[in-house]
Amino acid sequence: MSECLEVESRGPIRIVRLNRPEHSNASSPDLHRRLAEIWPELASDSDARAVVLTGAGKAFSAGGDLDMIADMGADPMLRRAVLHEAKRIVQGMVDFPLPVVAAVNGPAVGLGCSLVTLCDVVFIDEKAFLADPHVSVGLVAGDGGTVTFPLVMSLLKAKEYLFSGDRIPAEEAVRLGLANRLCDHGKVFDEALAYAERLARQPRRALEGTKKALNAHLSSAVASVLDLALSEESASFDCPEHRAALEKMRNR
Repeated sequence: MSECLEVESRGPIRIVRLNRPEHSNASSPDLHRRLAEIWPELASDSDARAVVLTGAGKAFSAGGDLDMIADMGADPMLRRAVLHEAKRIVQGMVDFPLPVVAAVNGPAVGLGCSLVTLCDVVFIDEKAFLADPHVSVGLVAGDGGTVTFPLVMSLLKAKEYLFSGDRIPAEEAVRLGLANRLCDHGKVFDEALAYAERLARQPRRALEGTKKALNAHLSSAVASVLDLALSEESASFDCPEHRAALEKMRNR
């Protein structure tokens, strides 16, 4: 059985690939746990200089696996554990010293969208889109969007897209500041890798120190928002609107 999260080395570049293509790289319990573990592991890799984060197959990530979400609604202990992992994912990416370049090869939804906005530079395929539909399925957008969206676009736009869960097409994502580069279809990985290789040639101490200073803005948002957002998300699992929306999705 293949690993749900693959790490490939290409010289000083580490390619981290979400690897559940048959499920559009939705986050299973194993994948969610590995996303929490991978950042301190890579931080201890003295030969690594940059990371490319992407998805296997046609999607970047469809977000949370529906079975896992249902189990979280039924089991408060599991919910607490998964949301603690969610905090570790966010904190791990914010504290990660090396540049992380996203290669958004397809839809990035929910957690997938949060992962993209936690990266340092984002390349997006022209046919991809971003979306955070937490509210539309009766959940508080707790594991990323409430922290990152207002930092990369206006607060009003952040509210528009988090309240509605609407898709953000690739071109609009670049215009809003959620992505840096729009790529021709099928070219996003190569362009993201080439940029990561360029960063790997930059003076290491200067690059890492600059990222640390810039991410102080993000760290402040994490410190003031994340615990509240995750607490509100946890409570929303018990709401009848969430259970009804989840049941509708599972019966499609």
